[in-house]
Amino acid sequence: MVCHGNICRSPMLERVARAEAAEAGIDVEITSAGVSTEELGNPIDPRAVEVLREAGYETANHSAHQITAAEIREADLVIAAEQRHLERMRRLAPEAQNIRLFSDFDPQATPGDPLPDPWYGGMDGFHDTLAAIERAVPAILDEVRHLA
Repeated sequence: MVCHGNICRSPMLERVARAEAAEAGIDVEITSAGVSTEELGNPIDPRAVEVLREAGYETANHSAHQITAAEIREADLVIAAEQRHLERMRRLAPEAQNIRLFSDFDPQATPGDPLPDPWYGGMDGFHDTLAAIERAVPAILDEVRHLA
């Protein structure tokens, strides 16, 4: 799960996917990262924490980090929040065939649509992002099942 800074969208997606995978009995390792170094070491954005907690998701123990070429190569599936994240990861690991866009999994998204970035807005944006994530996670987990 990869976004820009790894403090809101990607950790939100990570936490929802972990919870849903555990509930479905899917044994999978789910992590998140960013393509930039701007937020290295920072926790999840407090607004994302609030929205995740309200919805019953775990929020502890997050430290933002930048994705590496090795992580991309070793993962079965890497989900980019936006096209620009996908492109940056393809430059890091040009041979990788496992990078997909978030919109590939959201049944309400138009192909190529970004996962809504709530960073610059208010709490409504975080709720909208969580709603998009919750719509997409079943398809993500279906994909994971097919990879196993």
